[in-house]
Amino acid sequence: MPAVHHKLLLEDALQDSPQTRSLLSVFEEDAGMLTDYTNQLLQSMQRVFGAQSEMGLATEQLSQRLLEYEKKNFALGKGDEEVITTLQNFAKTVGELNSLHSELANQMADSMVFPLIQFREKDLTEISTLKEIFGIATDEHEAAMVKYSRLPKKKENEKLKADMVKEVAYTRRKQHQASLQYYCALNALQYRKRVAMLEPMLGYTQAQISFFKKGIELVSKKMDNFLSSVSNMTQSIQAQLDSEAEAMRVCQRELLSVEDTVYMPDKDSEPVNRTLIQKAGYLNIRNKTGLVTTAWDRLYFFTQGGNLMCQPRGAVAGGMVLDLDNSSVMAVECEDRRYCFQITSPSGKTSMILQAESKKEYEEWICTVNNISRQIYLTDNPEAVAIRLNQTAIQAVTPITSFEKRQEGSPNPDRAKPGGVYASGSQKSGAAPEPEDLIAPGTPIQFDIMLPASEFQDQNRAGGRRTNPFGETDDDCSTDSDDSLLQQVFAVRFLGSMAVRCGNNQEVIYEAMRQVLAARAIHNIFRTTESHLMVTSSSIRLIDPQTQVTRISFQLGEVCQFAAHQENGRLMGFVVESRDWSDGDEEGEPSFSTFVFESNTEGEKICYTINLAKDITEAKKDPEALAQLMKNMPLTNDGKFLLLEPETGDTTNGAGQEDLESEA
Repeated sequence: MPAVHHKLLLEDALQDSPQTRSLLSVFEEDAGMLTDYTNQLLQSMQRVFGAQSEMGLATEQLSQRLLEYEKKNFALGKGDEEVITTLQNFAKTVGELNSLHSELANQMADSMVFPLIQFREKDLTEISTLKEIFGIATDEHEAAMVKYSRLPKKKENEKLKADMVKEVAYTRRKQHQASLQYYCALNALQYRKRVAMLEPMLGYTQAQISFFKKGIELVSKKMDNFLSSVSNMTQSIQAQLDSEAEAMRVCQRELLSVEDTVYMPDKDSEPVNRTLIQKAGYLNIRNKTGLVTTAWDRLYFFTQGGNLMCQPRGAVAGGMVLDLDNSSVMAVECEDRRYCFQITSPSGKTSMILQAESKKEYEEWICTVNNISRQIYLTDNPEAVAIRLNQTAIQAVTPITSFEKRQEGSPNPDRAKPGGVYASGSQKSGAAPEPEDLIAPGTPIQFDIMLPASEFQDQNRAGGRRTNPFGETDDDCSTDSDDSLLQQVFAVRFLGSMAVRCGNNQEVIYEAMRQVLAARAIHNIFRTTESHLMVTSSSIRLIDPQTQVTRISFQLGEVCQFAAHQENGRLMGFVVESRDWSDGDEEGEPSFSTFVFESNTEGEKICYTINLAKDITEAKKDPEALAQLMKNMPLTNDGKFLLLEPETGDTTNGAGQEDLESEA
């Protein structure tokens, strides 16, 4: 270690020459710079110590976080057992390293920070204190010398002179002592500063070496095999990731290489699957926000068994919104929106209007709901049943221009079965007639509730009485509803009517149903109006439920054929016979019209009611037969026939039925 070449001479302290003062100022300037540097160095060392202490706290927290991974119970954490075990081993290792970091922080505090603090507080503070004492002593000596210099020359006061001499000697001695202590401290500071600079770094280095040695022992002796296995595991996972990433890139390129039509909501590239018994996707649902205002919400709908479920975004699971068993579905027009359809509960009290994104989704949703409403999903082979019903549905909506022959072995439409057909009159035997024999090709179809023939309009305006061209009035057509033995009301929707060629075969009703449904599908006519169909023992009336005005009235004798659809039990129709006197024939040329309805209940109930009404009409001719019929059938309290259990909003018996009708 080189010696210190500059120092203050103690022999020059008493003389206090300018040269000594100049050298003293150099020492004082050096001491001031050393004080500033020591403060900065101490701040840096304290920062290192704080970082090391924070390192210990951070490693302790890291160890706790590694142990918490197992407690998180990730939903997709299946197969993480090996990772959990590895993290637990790492947590143990980090805990051991935490103890090493804590020990290192303590060593830094003792061997690095504390020596420098001690140097600053002891040595540098001593220099500052001695400097102040030396300055005070110098000022006192200078004041004493000024007083001594002012002693008068001629008149010397011996006592005053002696006092001043003593004061000067005292202050000079005090300054001399202060300067000696000050010079000694400044000379010693040149050695102490070197020790103060080296000792903290020596302690820091030794602490780090000790930390590294213990860390190497921990890693090399205990963790070589463990770190090797973890390295192999990470490499294996990385290889799997690279393989999966490459597969995803290939899949992404394939998915992005498709045409732009894939992203279009309404595309016709895929055929419609009409045999679905399950369906899921986004639909818009109409919600009423006020008396006349509505809002549409886009929600995710799916079918589960016989239920329609809805799952909003962000929800964990879906909830049931409607029971689809025995429900009805039909296309509707709503607020100038496309692809809208309505699902109605069996009771008719609950309904919802939904909108699909495309025509394909729109048709598949309607077919799926229709299949579920028939409870196909409860059969042993629902797919086969759905395919068979789909073939029947396709045949039912075939355009009228393609008159294909019915396949051999098809079900006999005249055969009665549960939920099937009630009809009057004789049926043709043998082969089924051709469509051209039943309905003339190109026959117009009317979709409103007006009658296709003007005579029925005249009949409606005449209050149910028809007048022929010869001025003769058929009094048998007048009916007094108060005397009717039978009154039954059904909620129906008029689908269409058309002229037919015959009225003695049920096939004409089935063919009319097929052509009406096909025409509605072709021309996108979905809107229907609900009405009340009243069947009495003398007539059939279609009544507006709001105004109670009779829109159509048929005498029961004019209804020559009626039947319910074999597959769709809610469809029914009947044939009405009328007379055309335009050729001058007194009897008139017979003409036939078929009317097709969709009911909220089974069509067989309406057919059964019409059949009973005809039986009552025939029995009226024979009082004994009428008495026997009334004896066999249940009656209401007012003596009318009780047919079926009354339905809410559909059936009214007794005197309350009189309020349903008011003639136009």
